[in-house]
Amino acid sequence: MARATAPLLYGAAAGAAGTTALDVVSYGDMVLRGRAASSTPETTVRKLAEKLHLRIPGEGAAQENRITALGALTGLAAGTGMGVVLGLAHAAGWRPAPSAQYAAAVVGALVATNGPMTVLGVTDPRTWAAADWAADIVPHLAYAVVTVSVFNRLLGPTPSATRGRRASHHGRHCC
Repeated sequence: MARATAPLLYGAAAGAAGTTALDVVSYGDMVLRGRAASSTPETTVRKLAEKLHLRIPGEGAAQENRITALGALTGLAAGTGMGVVLGLAHAAGWRPAPSAQYAAAVVGALVATNGPMTVLGVTDPRTWAAADWAADIVPHLAYAVVTVSVFNRLLGPTPSATRGRRASHHGRHCC
């Protein structure tokens, strides 16, 4: 049980760290270019609630604040969830090269965030300009780098990476 649980928890933690990196890059872009925050998370929440016949509680500003918060939480859930998927894949025996891990993480994060928005008709990536793609891909690349790096660091060294190395006096592998 612990063998399967650890990668899931590591994946969740790595996904949360990756989501933080994505947010830092996105907000940094907003600061540098003076662009507004995207309204697509809120629009997605509204459309999803409508599709599921759910009413978001409140009126006026209180309801809008809830929608804004739910939009942010969906991003956190998508990023953390993608980390859990990486953990599940690892627990199932998937051990690709780091480049494949990065590719899977960036594609997975793009699909997890843009997929629902596309299906709900909030956006259509086929109509995006190059600047739109850059504003979307660059933060997701940061997500992938941080998520995969944190996940692999939490897993610790692989047996092949430590073979032939001497342990330090603290029991950790050195050099």
